[in-house]
Amino acid sequence: MRFIPLFAMLLLPALEAATKPNIVYIMCDELGYYEPSFMGSQTIRTPRIDRLAKEGVWFTQALAGSSVCAPTRCVLMTGKHSGHTSVRVNGGGTPMRAEEQTIASILQRAGYATGGFGKWGCGGRGSTGVPERHGFDVFLGYYDQVHAHSYYPPYIIRNSEEVPLPGNKGGSTGTQYSHYVIFEESLEFIRANKEKPFFCYLPITPPHGIFDIPDSDPAWADYKNKDWPEPARRYAAMVGMVDRQVGQVLDLLKELKLDENTIVFFCGDNGGNNYFKTEKHPRGLHSANKHPKTGVEFRGGKGNLYEGGLRIPMAIRWPGKIKPGRVSDHLWYFPDVMSTLAEITSTRAVKDTDGISILPELLGRKQPKHKYLYWELGNQSAVRMENWKAVRPRLNAPWELYDLKKDISEAHNVAAANPKILAQMKVHAAEAHEPAVEGTFADRTNHEKDRRAKFGSTRPPQRPGKAKWITKGLLPNKDFKIIRVSSENVGNAKLARNTIDGDTNTIWHTQFSPEIKKHPHELIIDLGREHTLTGFRILGRQDAGWNGTIKDIEITVSNHSENFGAPTLKTTLKKTKSPQDLKCAVVKGRFIRIRALSEINAGPWTSLAEFGVKEK
Repeated sequence: MRFIPLFAMLLLPALEAATKPNIVYIMCDELGYYEPSFMGSQTIRTPRIDRLAKEGVWFTQALAGSSVCAPTRCVLMTGKHSGHTSVRVNGGGTPMRAEEQTIASILQRAGYATGGFGKWGCGGRGSTGVPERHGFDVFLGYYDQVHAHSYYPPYIIRNSEEVPLPGNKGGSTGTQYSHYVIFEESLEFIRANKEKPFFCYLPITPPHGIFDIPDSDPAWADYKNKDWPEPARRYAAMVGMVDRQVGQVLDLLKELKLDENTIVFFCGDNGGNNYFKTEKHPRGLHSANKHPKTGVEFRGGKGNLYEGGLRIPMAIRWPGKIKPGRVSDHLWYFPDVMSTLAEITSTRAVKDTDGISILPELLGRKQPKHKYLYWELGNQSAVRMENWKAVRPRLNAPWELYDLKKDISEAHNVAAANPKILAQMKVHAAEAHEPAVEGTFADRTNHEKDRRAKFGSTRPPQRPGKAKWITKGLLPNKDFKIIRVSSENVGNAKLARNTIDGDTNTIWHTQFSPEIKKHPHELIIDLGREHTLTGFRILGRQDAGWNGTIKDIEITVSNHSENFGAPTLKTTLKKTKSPQDLKCAVVKGRFIRIRALSEINAGPWTSLAEFGVKEK
């Protein structure tokens, strides 16, 4: 006997005639909060998305699962917040575990046809995280996020098999615009499954990646003559293209007489980026996180856990069920999607979900609320408790506290004035976190091939032989600690601690998302106690790239972590993958400051694989 929750039966008498509604979930990659015109945009027009919102309900406080692509997708799919998910870094192919359940897998068991079209991000080819192992009958598009940067790759992926796109050379060169192929397949999926319930998941790639759209696309004509930089015009046109395609989906549902039995979601995947900044528009020309009329801003953006990194546009349409023309201030986030769809379809969410169904809110009924909401990303953590927001922006940094009712821009840290509230939120953060357990790769060959396909090449690059990290003559690093770093790219775990972990595969890379931090870059290492030193050993990144490889460097030794005098050593490093030994005059000290002053290709970055210390 099929289980139907009593709560659902009480709330949904109108569903008795159609207990298995269709689901279309459209997620636009990196679309910012204020970029659709129903949210207030003054530069981008989205009439069909606006109409979707007007015919249903749109939310002012819908929040993403994370502030970068892969983690937010894993939260959405699994119904777990990022203290419990397996994918918490933005490496591109980091996989979910084989046994994890997703929205697609619970719906597939309930008799739904399940199709995904766009960017997956929860496991590269050859891993335990591929979508066809997590409930999808078909998934067409990109498994890896680097692959997804190009709209003209030589191939895309269907159920781990390559679908050639002849004429494409990667980057911005080719004859077949991949998004057209992917989107048309989604329409065919709806047509093919019109006689049975279906879940059509569209995590589409525009407007993210390389800002490309064919000149022949009707949306380009709307923006090509704007007095903006070309990338800003292309970006707006890509959003315009998405708007047209949202209309195509809605029109198809009406044509197939599925309109009233289909719930359609439209949202962004994480907080917006400050793209196309100018002196006049310091938060970006299209104002992703700045209200275009009032000027009120959300702090931060993609890559951090302030409101700018988590606020997304969200509209939901379900004719005959959701009263049109509503605007809701209900606070919810991606873990709630699984529970909502499970209740709508009379199925069960996973037992350990962190979500709460928002079906009552959709129907205008009394809605249960979260005790708290939780996020983590690398060394960042955040807790939301009604209008209180606590943020720890990096490991070992003090927690910050904001009253969003009075301070939506998170400009005034009120932690000192509210110790009891902060203490409670820190308790929530501690109970919400468990160590991440990622999935695994059986073979990375095809995954690495997909990443190269962004550039058109599918052959393995000629890689230099990996240098051995020689520890002979170096102080053991077991007592070393990184106590301060000026910049690290948290989103893909390129952290400063990688320089002292003894693993040549990991690197420290300075921040490049959501904005670039420029030279000089520095980190401070605590050796644990005073030592007498004679030199240092440096190892650059060991992959095929040179991005961030240090050219000019200063190293200073001190017994005071906050007080460093004249450099102990200042030199220019060689462009090599081999370890470089640097001699210095004999010096005593406990703390070391490394300052990268320049990069071999004159870029603003710094990267470093390993750092060692020689003792007399």
